[in-house]
Amino acid sequence: MTTPGPDALPDSAFPDPASEFYIPAVGSLTDRRTRTIKHADTFAVFDDHGDILYAIGRPDGLYHQDTRYVSRLELLIDGQRPLLLSTTIEDRTAVLSSDMCNPDLYRDGEHILRETLHLARAKFLWNGACYERLVIRNYSDRPVQATLTLRFGSDFADLFEARGQKRQKRGTIEPPQIGKDRVALGYVGLDGNRRETLLQFDPPPARLTSFEASYDLDLAPKEWIPLFSTISVAGMKPERNGTRAGFFVALRAKFRDHRMMFAPVARIVSSNTVFNETLRRSGSDLAMLTTRTLEGAYPYAGIPWFSTAFGRDGIITAMLLVSFAPDVAAGVLRYLAAMQAQEEDPAADAEPGKILHETRGGEMAMLGEVPFRRYYGSVDSTPLFVMLASSYYERTGDLGLITRIWPNIEAALGWIDRYGDRDGDGFVEYGRRNQTGLANQGWKDSHDSVFHADGAMAEGPIALVEVQGYVYAAKRTAAVLARQLGRADRATSLEAEAETLRVRFEDAFWCEEIGTYALALDRDKRQCRVRTSNAGHALFSGIAAGDRAARVAATLMDAASFSGWGIRTLATTEARYNPMSYHNGSIWPHDNAMVAMGLARYGHADEAARVFHGLFDAAADTDLRRLPELFCGFPRRRSRSPVSYPVACSPQAWASATLPGLLAAAIGLRFVPERNEIRFDRPVLPPFLEEVELHGLKVGNCEADVLLRRHAIDVGVTVLRRSGPVNVVTVS
Repeated sequence: MTTPGPDALPDSAFPDPASEFYIPAVGSLTDRRTRTIKHADTFAVFDDHGDILYAIGRPDGLYHQDTRYVSRLELLIDGQRPLLLSTTIEDRTAVLSSDMCNPDLYRDGEHILRETLHLARAKFLWNGACYERLVIRNYSDRPVQATLTLRFGSDFADLFEARGQKRQKRGTIEPPQIGKDRVALGYVGLDGNRRETLLQFDPPPARLTSFEASYDLDLAPKEWIPLFSTISVAGMKPERNGTRAGFFVALRAKFRDHRMMFAPVARIVSSNTVFNETLRRSGSDLAMLTTRTLEGAYPYAGIPWFSTAFGRDGIITAMLLVSFAPDVAAGVLRYLAAMQAQEEDPAADAEPGKILHETRGGEMAMLGEVPFRRYYGSVDSTPLFVMLASSYYERTGDLGLITRIWPNIEAALGWIDRYGDRDGDGFVEYGRRNQTGLANQGWKDSHDSVFHADGAMAEGPIALVEVQGYVYAAKRTAAVLARQLGRADRATSLEAEAETLRVRFEDAFWCEEIGTYALALDRDKRQCRVRTSNAGHALFSGIAAGDRAARVAATLMDAASFSGWGIRTLATTEARYNPMSYHNGSIWPHDNAMVAMGLARYGHADEAARVFHGLFDAAADTDLRRLPELFCGFPRRRSRSPVSYPVACSPQAWASATLPGLLAAAIGLRFVPERNEIRFDRPVLPPFLEEVELHGLKVGNCEADVLLRRHAIDVGVTVLRRSGPVNVVTVS
């Protein structure tokens, strides 16, 4: 993702923290709880009240395609904020619900006691509009009069402005257009595009200006009234012109959409109610983050800073979900194939065959003020794309899609050999082609994530340990696909290339003195001899030798790397270790999931189960039972929750996919479509799970419901239901 730290300086220099893509942390996202909701290309960040309170360094706002259409939205009663009672985001619909009451109010010599009026606020996004219903009820035994005010405003800031980047010049704010029940706020950007925020109210307010709507409440004892409002952006038309009927029409459509999205997904129910809650939250967040594109469903990376298509994030999310929701992989593959680079473009770090890093639709991207309109600066998305194609085929047997995207797979393999291997040494390296792109282009893409044992920055081009593993796996798995397509000669050459890489990898990357693989090779082919979680990805890809995989596992699970919550990105013994950093000592759920899948692959089931257990405990102790993008790497302490990272995105797609991915790895879930076979390869359940039921596991045209139960020495597998001639096999 576009992370704190890319800079316009030489790669060897330590960057200025105020560089243009750095995300300032003037305010922490954990200072007060934020509530995020999304639909399609629109997302919103509210506080617990359902308000948007503008502050420098805060992401709060209603955004559409990287533009903030609402920068202020504040509900007041007699000029004061209501008192918050509770707030939640409902699992099935992503409806933000807040319950509030009035504070002590004084008007015309009369004292209105707090908790006299109840305010129930519900809001959601649908098709470019934010729908809200506010119900005010008088619970006292006498009439109550009060003024209810909604203050609003729009700065039309580009997302990168909201993140803290300064612009030399901005477009033009238009005069507001005010009607009886609506206000239109407009902006014409430097890109020539007009952007509009339309606010509509039902019933019409008593007073409506360019910045607030006011209602005079006069409620009899026990009386209640509903107020509806709709905020539509980018010219989107709300349901039925934003009337109260439109709220319910849109809400029903949202329910239907949610059911349709989950229809093809296997359902998981366990004996642990808290684990079930974490899975429901994961599923709800993934549904919310997923956007329908012309090529199919695509999980956007995360909110607030990454609500767009990222190649690496989408691929890894799909990999973690492929056992239970293979349709996600199909959408990701089709979308990225359509977006694959066709020509060289140094400004976008693009080369033929390369897979997308990210795409942006805001004003600054359109003008080239940031390079991310369609940007290709990631070294690993391309081999990961090939790996995902193989994972999808292995799960579904869908040779039709593989045939369709085979030219894209070949183009990706061509990029690996021609452009990826910059110096012809057999390893894939990266180095940005312009000074405004990302300096580091692996998944740890912050400015200080690749360095030597003494803390000195590595100079590029840089060959990362995990990328060589991805390339190895891409070539091995592409060989399988080539054989399925009748291309035996191509398969043989790919297998030979993969084996050559494996042998050279062991010689170049193994570092005996630290007992694991080096993080990277710098431009002089010197090892970056630091203990990182990156080495665990060599197990995920299968490139590691068996005996060395055992030593990597031991290193990852010692106290310097494993915090109790998860595996740190960087061991505590290393020069740049900082548990509060973005990539040098923090804990990333998706990183842990991939490492744990690698541990399970090499037979280290107990170690994988410890990682699973730690991340489940972290989710259970986190707000909304939601794993964030990352959290700090401090050691786990009794009666303490994981320490939050101040600007972590939440929800984040690959974090939301972590627990389903870990479960699939733990139970060894595999599929053999040509035999209608569901396999459980040496299944293990961690101590917090006694039983797990999997409903709607599909293979070919068949389906099964399966129960897994943990016993003293093994896990039993029982078929609860079959549809079609499905075979369920357990390998001990």
